Amino acid sequence: MGEQTCDLPLSNASDAEIDAILAGARTIAVVGLSDKPDRESHKVARYLQAHGYRIIPVNPAVAQVLGERSFRDLASIPKEIAIDIVDIFRRPEFIPTVVDGAIARGARTVWMQLGLAHNAAAEKARAAGLAVVMNRCMKIEHARWSARPPAPA
Repeated sequence: MGEQTCDLPLSNASDAEIDAILAGARTIAVVGLSDKPDRESHKVARYLQAHGYRIIPVNPAVAQVLGERSFRDLASIPKEIAIDIVDIFRRPEFIPTVVDGAIARGARTVWMQLGLAHNAAAEKARAAGLAVVMNRCMKIEHARWSARPPAPA
């Protein structure tokens, strides 16, 4: 018991906020990134890497994914690597710990993938100044964002 189930997001990022997050990001730490090509975490990270983002794998069980060294946790990533987004592919009961790591690491955004939401962790992240996206797939959102015409000047 005590296991957190996926919340329905009480508050979530708007399309405009997601657009700004994706446009401003360069480096994405993917927590729970699998080295198995058939896993969703791998597919999403490979897509994002192909679209110019630097992917930092966070998975203590693998040494390397998609040509990048994997780290056991966010704290293990060298400080000189600025993390724009922490993309979470972990079960809901692990999300608060990941969010704490994202806050400590100075990430700008916490992104909980499709099917994942944790309202208390999201509020903690927002209170620390991070943007939060819950229950949305970054690959899908990126494809939608890149297909939209630019806003009028």
